[in-house]
Order: sequence, then C-alpha cells, then structure tokens
Amino acid sequence: MSIKTRFLLSYVGVVFISIVLLLVAGFLIIFTITGDTKSIEHFYKKSYVQKPLTTVEESAFLDLKLLAKNNPAQLLNEEQLKKINQKDIGIVVRKDTKIEYASPSLDKQALVKSLPGFEETNINTRDTIKIEDFFFTYVKFDFYFSDKSKGSIFVLRKASSSAELARELFPILFGFLLFLFIMIIGLLNYLVSRSIIKPISLLKEGAKRIKSGDLDFEIIDISNDEIGQLNRTFDEMRIKLKESVKIQLQYEENRKELLSNISHDLKTPITSIIGYVEGIKDGVANTPQKMEKYLSTVYLKAKDMDSLIDELFLFSKLDLKKEPFTFETVELDKYLRDYVEELHIDLFQKGIQIELCHMNKPVFVTADREKLKRVLANLISNCVKYTNEEKASISITLHEGIYDVVVQVTDNGQGIEPSALPFIFDRFYRAEQSRNSLTGGSGLGLAIAKQIIQEHRGDIWATSEIGKGTSVFFTLMKGEEK
Repeated sequence: MSIKTRFLLSYVGVVFISIVLLLVAGFLIIFTITGDTKSIEHFYKKSYVQKPLTTVEESAFLDLKLLAKNNPAQLLNEEQLKKINQKDIGIVVRKDTKIEYASPSLDKQALVKSLPGFEETNINTRDTIKIEDFFFTYVKFDFYFSDKSKGSIFVLRKASSSAELARELFPILFGFLLFLFIMIIGLLNYLVSRSIIKPISLLKEGAKRIKSGDLDFEIIDISNDEIGQLNRTFDEMRIKLKESVKIQLQYEENRKELLSNISHDLKTPITSIIGYVEGIKDGVANTPQKMEKYLSTVYLKAKDMDSLIDELFLFSKLDLKKEPFTFETVELDKYLRDYVEELHIDLFQKGIQIELCHMNKPVFVTADREKLKRVLANLISNCVKYTNEEKASISITLHEGIYDVVVQVTDNGQGIEPSALPFIFDRFYRAEQSRNSLTGGSGLGLAIAKQIIQEHRGDIWATSEIGKGTSVFFTLMKGEEK
C-alpha cells in the first residue's frame, strides 16, 4: 500500500471518527441536561423545545391560566389584566381572532398576523415567533369562553434575534460547519502528506538517476524536519559517490598512465641493453675499451631497471598497507647531521652544496629510521634533478612546533608551475612529462614520500616559485627523550 493511499485512508478515518465522537458528545450533553434518552429523538422538534420564562413571567402566566380555567370573563376585564401585567412583561388575550388585550409595548395588528392559531389539546404551548423584525419566546394556553368562543392567553418575552436565527438555520449551519471541518482536515492532511510525499518523490527520482549513472543533479531540501535531513543526507551521499566515481576514474587514468610510463621507462633501458648486446655479438665492441664501455652501459641500464622495479614494489606494498614500520625515538638533529655528512662528498663532486640549519638543542621524534631515510633520499633526488646548475644548493631546516617538528628541504632549482603544484604528491603524477631518463622517473618518488609520512601520522606539502626554487615540508610527531 502506497503512502498516498495510507494518508487518504487516515483522512477518511479521522473524519469518520470525529463525526462519531461529535455525535456521541452531543448525545451525552443532551442526556446530561434532560436525563431522557428519548429526548435525543425529539431534540430539534418544537414540541420538545423548552423556552423557559422568568419567575415573574411564569407567575403572570399561572394567574392568567387560573382565570382562563375558573373565570374566563375576567380576561376581558382590562383593569384586571393591568394588575397582572408588570413592567417588561408582554401579555396578550385573544378571543377568536380578535386581540382583546395586549401590553402597551406590543402591536395588536402585528400580533394578529404572527400569533399561532388555537389548539384545543395545548400540546405546543411554548415556541418562538417573529413579530415584525423581532423574535419573541412565548407560553400560551388555549381555552373556551363561556359563550363557547375560542380563547388564548399569551405571555411573551423578547428574545435574541441572532440566537433564534441560529436556531432556525441550525441544519444549514451544522451542515456548513461539518463541510468546513472536513475541508480543513482535508487541507491539513494534504499539506502534511505533501510535505512528506514530495521529498520522498524527489528521493525516488534521485535514486533512479543514480541508478542510471547520473550524478550531476542536486536534491534540494525544502524543510528542516526529519525528511529534510534525510534529503540532505541523501544528497551528501550523492556528492560523496560522485567524488568517489571521479577519484576512481582518476585512478583509472593514473593506472593507464602508469602502465604507459612504466612501459616507456622499462622499454628504454631494455632497448639500450638489447642494442649493446647485439653490438657485442656482432663484434662491434672489438677492442677492450669498447667492450668495457658496452658492458658498463648494460650494467647501468640493468641497475636502473632494478631500481624502478624496487620503487614500484615499495609503492605497491605501501599502498596495500603491507610494508612494516619500526617506530622508535630518534634524535632528529643528530640523525639529519649524520645523513647530510654521508651525502656531502657525493653532492660536492656534482657541484651541489648541501647544508643543515640545525637547532641548538636536541629534538626527539617518533620515526622509522629506514623509511625516513627513504623520504629524504626521494626529496634530495628531486632537488638534484632540478637544481640550478651554476650555483646548485640544497638546505635542510628544522622548525619546532608544540606537538611536532617540521622538516623543510629547499633547493634553488627551476621551480614548479603553480598549476602542477597541487598534484605533485598524487599517485603516478609527473610535472615533467617528457619521460627524460636524466630528469624523470616513474613519478612515484613524492607519492612514496607522502605515504611514508602519513604512516608517521604527519603531513607533507610544498611551496614553489618559478626560477627561484622549491621547498618541501613534512612533519614528524615529537617523541619522548631517551
């Protein structure tokens, strides 16, 4: 059963139950007032409608009724009637169709037209009549004069015109109110159901579009209730899914690019090796010097291939979280000083100056010595590739924070284009796309460094300025002093 059908059934149920409860409440009220269950059947009949008069009016009516029964002729005596008549009381005596007496406030001609007719059984003794523009409640008694002519006595009291009009129009008013009640309940039901069904319809449409692969749309929440929160959560899920698909597509592109790059990087040394081996086989290397040169080249190319394969293997293990880490407390200042001393001679021979701006106090961090060395090696390797050939220099600087230490590696090379800077740590990305064997590699060096630093619960980033150089920063968590 659909939600819309459930709302419709609930609407019908609410209307039906409300009407039943209204009727039951009316029955209980009438029963409480009258004490008679049969009064419900005659509630709106004029014969059962009670029109109470005041005590003075009831007393005057009883006096007139007593005269009508015992001495009806006295009802034709105006002086006698004036004694009974009091202020604010309307008394009328009628003989046949003639008004014999009427209180001064009443119009005899209007009374002739408005007063009810003679009724020998005196069943309908109380009711309401309209005299000109006013309503009056009355109590009457019909009798016979001594000459057998018909007589009637009336005691009238002015009634509220609006109350009597409401009574006269009660069926219409009740029907209108019932119709209004049903319409209001229906409107509220529509508004409530619409506030639920419409957002759910949007979710349904959104789910269909996601199923078809369309993620370029937005689900707008139109309320702050639970349905609105569901819409927002669903849209957030759509955004996350879109980002996931985008990342997946990017990974696929990166994978294809990686295969292309690796194929190129492997093919180049293999081609060289094949060429030099063929040269040896064909006797081109016919002197000891040429043979030495050919074999050295084959050896270097094979080492390049081995290094590339090792890098791919390490990246794969880091990516799969299968590379073990051995963390220990390292005195970073001393560690970097020893590392720079190891590199100093090799870099000096290449015309590159390296310096360490160390701190004046020992700083301890938690790190894996070998993995940290790999990060530094990858960063220094990049610096060497892109440093200024005339005055090449590399500097390593430490900055102490509250909870971590920032290591800064800076070169004075050509710098990185601003458009490429945000992507240099991405997997398989290379800012230099030529695949030059002298300056390029697989593009995994910085990606490996990023994964190692992340395993150290640190962060890594870079700043660069074209023509002035590049700085790479990474953080390491502080450790306790041994």
